[in-house]
Amino acid sequence: MIGLDTNIVVRYLAQDDRAQSAVATRLLERELTAETPGYICLVTLAEVVWVMTSLYSADRNAVVRAVEGLLSAAQLRIQNAEAVWLALQDYRDSTADFSDALIATLGKGAGCEHTLTFDRAAARHPAFTLLK
Repeated sequence: MIGLDTNIVVRYLAQDDRAQSAVATRLLERELTAETPGYICLVTLAEVVWVMTSLYSADRNAVVRAVEGLLSAAQLRIQNAEAVWLALQDYRDSTADFSDALIATLGKGAGCEHTLTFDRAAARHPAFTLLK
């Protein structure tokens, strides 16, 4: 297994840098396999979504399609993929940021009653409680 950093995944998804995107595409589509997969950790995935939404103005549907594609790729392994699928569903069905949906899902899986936050937007999610 080979770990993949955020910039590799972003170059592949965004196809925004001719040289680096070509190298990332070759890696993800031809060199990585089910037997020798690429590994995307939760931090990398959260960063990828942040870059897509913040720098590339990707809408919610584009993010969902991109993450589903990563989760479904035979040549990739996503850390805690079950939690990512649940977080992705939560993200799709709510107004939560992807990172907040992932935090909520991971907290619930760890047995948390709720997650405290100062973020008023995150506090609208039922898994979060605004700390006052």
